[in-house]
Formats: sequence, structure tokens, C-alpha cells
Amino acid sequence: MAVPQNKVSKARRNWRRSHHALSAGNPGECDNCGELKRPHHVCPSCGHYADREVIAQADEIDLDEDAA
Repeated sequence: MAVPQNKVSKARRNWRRSHHALSAGNPGECDNCGELKRPHHVCPSCGHYADREVIAQADEIDLDEDAA
């Protein structure tokens, strides 16, 4: 069973963890609406991906009042 031979100091522990931080994302502009979106993902504000509409937005869908 692996047991530490000596105590690891706080400084040595923190030096080892200095590279564990997460980096910030890399958002880009949507070609259709200009909002920020994640790369290779559908735009959450307009529903476009690669110059075509993939998801129809709620304001564009006509629902009957009975169905709602």
C-alpha cells in the first residue's frame, strides 16, 4: 500500500497544483446575429450553425391556442 514517507509541505503541494487551473473559453461571433457563441456549436440566440438555420426559434413557430 502506498503511504507517504514524509509530509508534503503546503508550498510543494501548491507548486504541483499551479498548473491545474482551467483556462477561459474561446467564444467567437455568430456570423448571422453577431452574438458570442462557443466554437462548433449552434448559436443559442438565433439557432444558426454554419450559415444555415438548425433550430427554429420560439417566436417563429405558430402554435394553436388549443395545443398550448
